[in-house]
Amino acid sequence: MTRFECNWRELQLETLVDLSLSMGGVRPEEELVEELLQRAISTLDARSGIVVTQYADGREAFARAVGLRQSLDVLKRQLGENAREAVLRGEAVRVARPEPGVGSELIVAPMLWQGNLIGMVALADKESRSGRIPFSDEDLRFLRSLASIGAAAVWTSRTVAAIERDRQRLAEENLALTDVAEKEGFVGESPPIREMLDLVRRVAPTDVSVMIRGESGAGKERVARMIHSFSQRAEGPFVPLNCAALPESLLEAELFGIEEGVATGVSRRLGKIELAAGGTVFLDEVGDLTPTLQAKLLRVVQERELERLGGRVRIPVDFRLITATHRVLEEMVEKGEFRRDLYYRLKVVVITLPPLRERLSDIPLLAHHFLKVFSEKIGKPEAHLSRDAMEALMAYSFPGNVRELENIIQGAVALSAGPEITRQDLSLMGWDRTAANGAEPLALQDLERRHIVRILERVGGNRRAAAQLLGIDRSTLYRKMRRYALTDALRNGH
Repeated sequence: MTRFECNWRELQLETLVDLSLSMGGVRPEEELVEELLQRAISTLDARSGIVVTQYADGREAFARAVGLRQSLDVLKRQLGENAREAVLRGEAVRVARPEPGVGSELIVAPMLWQGNLIGMVALADKESRSGRIPFSDEDLRFLRSLASIGAAAVWTSRTVAAIERDRQRLAEENLALTDVAEKEGFVGESPPIREMLDLVRRVAPTDVSVMIRGESGAGKERVARMIHSFSQRAEGPFVPLNCAALPESLLEAELFGIEEGVATGVSRRLGKIELAAGGTVFLDEVGDLTPTLQAKLLRVVQERELERLGGRVRIPVDFRLITATHRVLEEMVEKGEFRRDLYYRLKVVVITLPPLRERLSDIPLLAHHFLKVFSEKIGKPEAHLSRDAMEALMAYSFPGNVRELENIIQGAVALSAGPEITRQDLSLMGWDRTAANGAEPLALQDLERRHIVRILERVGGNRRAAAQLLGIDRSTLYRKMRRYALTDALRNGH
């Protein structure tokens, strides 16, 4: 080996080591392509060259060229079919007769990483003092080594970029989900709630059926609204229906609609499923459906078609189904009370809501959220809890779950004389006394009745003002007053 050959080999090795160190960090792909081109041209004394990278589907990613057309498609045409196949096999190739104007010779090396072709390096017009000379086999081997180092660096750059994109996307999704959760009144930082919100984030963009399980008052409808708000159907309607609130005859019409003329004076009416076109249907207490309605719902879920009550025309429907129940459907299935095939259709993904007593650390966050919401509704300065009031809440088991806490805070904000809510303000609702005496806590209906009475007293019986303070419409207030016989009670001193 001559002295010149030894020096040449040393230069190539130094170039490879230097390039490995230079590309060892994480750098943008376009910078890597530029450096790889400059190193290849300068080391092999080429007059022209190109480095081009491509995506998995074959589309061009980045290209840099000197003296050659900067195009992946042009380079592939110059190679010809046989040379292209050799490059795909991982070989460095020599093209003796490239297209006119390119030069007398072209050598190409593949950028391969883990069997994936992610680019090519090509050089043309090797120069010496005596003019243009052919590339040697040693040049081909060196170019292939150079391309392999570049391939590893590009792969790393893409992997890190993908991880960063996923991280940013997850951060944005989590932020958006937190905003949606807060708007829906679902607040919490405890591990069970974090797990639940993570599951909501993952399942919401899909279109699968979701079953939400949890005790009454735990917030099942709020979770359903979160899933809808964070889904691709967010622009469509969210249509809830409580299956336990209506008898079978009315529930069937509410679900599937009814045709005109089924009975005297009956006009055609769309059901909840049709009204939810492009959106989400939420069926609460789905375990209360009768066997007949279970069969009809199963047919709609399977075929995505329904027939209105009294109708014969099959109507296509497009909706997502979210259900909820506090009942143990598995036991009902074993007893033959709930269809097994419908059960499996509904429980594609199950989200379980923990009761408030299992996430006591969320009580201060929830209380603060409800204080802010109801202070704004009533038009008071934002209220806050005294230490003894917070201690009382933390010591309570909340059989009515989040709904009970919400009602307690709402009543306390309405009845408090100033911005600070004390334990005495909580006692005015009859809640704190029963909790302190170890007696059975008030049923949620009793708590709601007392709260409505106190609000009506505060506004002098003005039902419009009472409905506004309660955050409900007047028709709902009238219905609750009839349910609790408050009209007579108010006249007789309740």
